[in-house]
Amino acid sequence: MSHNILVTGGAGYLGSTMVPELLAKGHKVTVVDNFMFEQNSLAHVCYHPNFSVVRGDVRIEQLMLPLIKKADIIIPLAAYVGAPLCARDPVGASSTNHDAIIAMLKHVSKHQRILMPTTNSAYGSGDKNNFCDEHSPLNPISLYAIEKVKVEERLMQHPSATSFRLATVFGMSPRMRIDLLVNDFTYRALHDRFIVLFESSFKRNYIHVRDIARAFIHGIDNFEKTNGEIFNVGLSEANVSKKELCEHIKKQLPDFTFIDAPVGKDPDQRNYIVSNAKIEATGYKPQVTLDAGIAELIKGFTMIRNTRYGNV
Repeated sequence: MSHNILVTGGAGYLGSTMVPELLAKGHKVTVVDNFMFEQNSLAHVCYHPNFSVVRGDVRIEQLMLPLIKKADIIIPLAAYVGAPLCARDPVGASSTNHDAIIAMLKHVSKHQRILMPTTNSAYGSGDKNNFCDEHSPLNPISLYAIEKVKVEERLMQHPSATSFRLATVFGMSPRMRIDLLVNDFTYRALHDRFIVLFESSFKRNYIHVRDIARAFIHGIDNFEKTNGEIFNVGLSEANVSKKELCEHIKKQLPDFTFIDAPVGKDPDQRNYIVSNAKIEATGYKPQVTLDAGIAELIKGFTMIRNTRYGNV
């Protein structure tokens, strides 16, 4: 079944991978993006008759209202993503990540479906064993995670909503980000050949960017299973520490060296093991392994030798 889908921030890291997949499924897709990174990451779908693009800011209600009204499904990706970018512009972050979403929720009808990315960084450090599932208490550390928690609470009051608490994303995308952890470590392993690790035992979960697109399509196609629910979305085989991640990279780049810093503290204090059993029980399973994603990144980073592809 074809839907009219509104994707805010659709030219970003997630959206530029997701939008072509939605179009391939036969949906009509309208993207709203302010193109703050001067990207042309959707150039490859401009030929498609079911693709529309609006250059604008999601915080402007008079721009958003007519677009919201004609949408069957809304996927709000527009956000200041990650702790460093939010810290650099906290006003812009709060108005985009929180205020714009709350404003949107005031105008949607109960029949309009919202599938929203939130973050499993909201768990902070999990329980005494660092384990987290969807019932675990939330302990957001960064402004980004704090705003996402607030928005998710309001989102789940909407009768047609799904929240995907995303693991740390990796992989090549038309709007590339090098600053994500797997991407960053692989880039440095390829070009610098060494990394100094702080608190190398800290764990987190990972997920490939294409598997995020698959999760949203799964949510659309299985609305009766996903409506009104919160799901962790990650690769269950990739609950790994920073040191273990480096070991995965070293298998493909043998000249890569990593050492533990004897002193120092990572400003990002996330440390958790995440269960993805709930979404897997609905029939969703990621397809891209951590090792396959690293191999992909090595090929991609052979072409990329600058830092303009990050958010900071």
